[in-house]
Amino acid sequence: MSVSGSSHVQAARKVLADRLREMCKDAGLDGKQLAALCGWHPSKVSRISTGKTSPSADDVRAWCRACGREDQTADLVSSLQAVEGMWVEWRRMERAGLRRAQEAVLPLFERTHWFRAYSSWLVPGLLQTHGYTEGVLRAVQLRRVPVDDVAAAVAVRMERQRVLREGQRRFAFLLEESVLRNGLGDADTQAEQLERLIAVGGLPNVSVGIVPARLHRARMPVEGFWIFDTAQVNVELVSGHLTLTQPSEVAMYADTFATLADMAVYGSKARALITAAIDAIG
Repeated sequence: MSVSGSSHVQAARKVLADRLREMCKDAGLDGKQLAALCGWHPSKVSRISTGKTSPSADDVRAWCRACGREDQTADLVSSLQAVEGMWVEWRRMERAGLRRAQEAVLPLFERTHWFRAYSSWLVPGLLQTHGYTEGVLRAVQLRRVPVDDVAAAVAVRMERQRVLREGQRRFAFLLEESVLRNGLGDADTQAEQLERLIAVGGLPNVSVGIVPARLHRARMPVEGFWIFDTAQVNVELVSGHLTLTQPSEVAMYADTFATLADMAVYGSKARALITAAIDAIG
């Protein structure tokens, strides 16, 4: 099951539209009266209030002023900015190269104290070896990025791994068992990566769980995602990057993580699955 970035954005726009429509109703105004106060055509009010058109920040300010609710302006403009920043296509995020995209998330990692990450595709970046990262980012660069700054991007990702050992941070990683047997590099690169999983899993602040491949699962694999504290979820999709900050959506991913965590194995059982994958490389 995958998530549509555009559908998340549309749902968030509808929430904002509903708030604006309720504000108009509470002020005792109809659409024509609001349009007149704002100096707009009535059709603009209709498009904004139904979520068909996203308002600008100035539109929101005018709407609040017309309704006599300027005290709500800052909150609604903030909500608008959150909606507009939810969905970013990879080609826009990476148009200046992969290094800058890697650097852009560093402040988020530095301010987070509780990390939860689930991956059904690849080993998460904080756990990757240099060789594995190079394979992943090279594949990305060849597929969609005209700028070749892979070496610099790998260096940034490797340096970011210091958060594993700095401060009072906690990390919970969940990987589908299939990740152990899928890789973009050669046999040595994959074996080195799996050995690192075992080593990092031994850190006192890090939990590595493996969701075994089996029939009759309680939950099928989903798209890979990161949860940063309880404030934000980042979802990596084929077409782009989705950022979720609405508490209800963050809670939905937290519940999914908890379900998958209950299905995973840890400690010696996880190490046994990883060791079996290393042995299978042969």
